[in-house]
Amino acid sequence: MKRTLFFSVLMFLGSSLILGIAPYLQIAEFSGSLTDARDEVVSVLKESGYEILGEYPPGNNPDLYVVAFTSKDLIDLCKQAPEQGMLAAAMKVGFIDEGDSINISLLNPEYLFYAYFRELMDDSDFQSSAVSISESIKKDLEAVGSLSIPFGGDEEVKDLKKYRYMAGMPNFEKQIELAEFESFDSGLALIRENLSALNGNTAKVYELIDEEAKIAVFGIALSDPEEGEAHFLPIIGEGHVAAMPYEIILEHNKASMLHGRFRFAVHWPELTMGTFTKIMSSPGDVEDAMKTVME
Repeated sequence: MKRTLFFSVLMFLGSSLILGIAPYLQIAEFSGSLTDARDEVVSVLKESGYEILGEYPPGNNPDLYVVAFTSKDLIDLCKQAPEQGMLAAAMKVGFIDEGDSINISLLNPEYLFYAYFRELMDDSDFQSSAVSISESIKKDLEAVGSLSIPFGGDEEVKDLKKYRYMAGMPNFEKQIELAEFESFDSGLALIRENLSALNGNTAKVYELIDEEAKIAVFGIALSDPEEGEAHFLPIIGEGHVAAMPYEIILEHNKASMLHGRFRFAVHWPELTMGTFTKIMSSPGDVEDAMKTVME
């Protein structure tokens, strides 16, 4: 019997390694209103030393909500990545009002780190810091709930580091260049101005600025009812609401964004091709909306 138990444990550990990392963790089923759930999460995050970057209801849907947050440790980690690493500096908690309870989920930091930092995670010191930050975020949010149920798919580490939906599709490095400005300051001023003006049915959810490194990340609401979040989220799955908002990054004088066919896919890795084709226009729609922020 002991031998059978031993092999059962080995099989379990082996299957866990094969399944890999899930993009999301369900952390609580909250009994109360969405506002109460939001207040509880924000309170826990602030008490744990995190900075609340911004929050909003994706697609202007009253049953959906996202809170974006960061920390000095997280920002310092992301600054070590040579290319667009600051895109991983904003973590997100998602809320879904399901009527009798509020489903609270976390975008899995470790999943995002492997997908965005890629081969940098092969460095043992960097990986150790990244995993430590990920575990701290999860541990701190246990004050809200300790369900910690992974969902949304699973990817092996080796696949995450070179993720693409399928052969021929873009990977992390295949980013879209949106604009080039005279300087970091002029680009920053124009982006802020256009987001304030709600150009292209966009709005600023958060901004994360590093003046010294001349890097700025903006989380942007896509509010067009026909082409934005209200269109694509119900199709590909509102359960992954912690994937939002979509980001642009300004590094020195150049602004760019992750290609939609990468970013949608890596945050919804279980998407079937049939469902993906239903939002075939969305990557281009998002790109068009982001370009209006640069004009």
